Amino acid sequence: MNWLLLVAAGLLEVGWAVGLKYTEGFTKFWPSVWTLGAMLLSITLLGLAMRDLPVGTAYAVWTGIGAIGTVIVGIYLLGDPATAGRLISIALILLGIIGLKLSS
Repeated sequence: MNWLLLVAAGLLEVGWAVGLKYTEGFTKFWPSVWTLGAMLLSITLLGLAMRDLPVGTAYAVWTGIGAIGTVIVGIYLLGDPATAGRLISIALILLGIIGLKLSS
C-alpha cells in the first residue's frame, strides 16, 4: 500500500510541476488552486508512504517519478525537445527507481 501511495504522490508531483506553468506566476486563480492542491496532496501522500518506507528511497522515487513524468508531459503536451540525451537521462532515472524498489 505504501508503494501505491508513493506512486500517487509522484503523479501528483507531475501535476503540480506542470500546473506551475499554467499559473503564470500564481496570477491565474484556478490553475493556482489546482497546483497548490496537488502540492498539498502530493506531500501528504509522500508523508504517509514514508511511515514504512526508508526516507531516502521514498524521496528519491517520488522525485524520480515527478522528474520523468514532467519531462514526458513537457515533450508530449508542451513541445519540449525530445533529444537523445533527454531520453537517455529519463531511462537512467527509471533504472534508478527500479533499483531502489528492488533493494527496499
